[in-house]
Amino acid sequence: MNTPRLFLAASLALLVGCTQSQPVATQEPASAPPPQAEPQPEPASAPAPAGPMAGPVLETMDAGGYTYVKVKTAQGETWAAAPKVTVKVGDEVVVQNPMPMPGYHSKTLDRTFEMLYFATAILPTDQAAAATAAAGAETPPTGAASRNRAAAQVDLSGIQKAEGGHTVEELFAKKADLAGQEVVVRGRVVKFNAGIMGRNWIHLRDGTGAEGTNDLTVTTQAQVGVGDTVLVRGKVVTDKDFGFGYRYALLLEDAQVTKE
Repeated sequence: MNTPRLFLAASLALLVGCTQSQPVATQEPASAPPPQAEPQPEPASAPAPAGPMAGPVLETMDAGGYTYVKVKTAQGETWAAAPKVTVKVGDEVVVQNPMPMPGYHSKTLDRTFEMLYFATAILPTDQAAAATAAAGAETPPTGAASRNRAAAQVDLSGIQKAEGGHTVEELFAKKADLAGQEVVVRGRVVKFNAGIMGRNWIHLRDGTGAEGTNDLTVTTQAQVGVGDTVLVRGKVVTDKDFGFGYRYALLLEDAQVTKE
């Protein structure tokens, strides 16, 4: 088994069907495979740990675009590696999606690890918690299903396109040209999540578009409720990556939201 296949296997748990306006699992995880200079042995029968490993960093080093950390986990002290990240001894970290590689030899470090876990990410505990909260709030099938149930309960009739603005469907169709620009859109709130990563999250629909182009994600400090008709003014951001394989194809960030 080669390394790209290993990392694909490590990331499949993150990839589930979802709409383009939520953290998409239809696109590739952000992690990259280890450099070609670091060929990987065939994985042995050692099972991957259940869930992420976590604990304080005892040692750390960078090599070949990767960060290696020795972590004191509940299962004992162990080494892990992931795409380069800034950590220091004493930091509490979470090792995401670790996959065991017994007897791994690093040519760059000229060192053989009795056991090394390759991971999609190594993050400080607070960042991992925030990203997990954001992803958990949106993860299909519960995220997509709950949005669809909410949308079914919200009447989308009679919504007028904002003067000088766009419909939700138009924003998806023109997202490449509109990236970085401020736009205006009117719609109704079909889902609202408050206080995730220091912002509130709105899912907005106006009755236009099909599955994948009918639900717009908006981040804001405003408080709204499901069913509210709102006028939203915000900056178009495309391919926003929050890590863990969750990436928004389109969203409006730091939006001003006016209830109507």
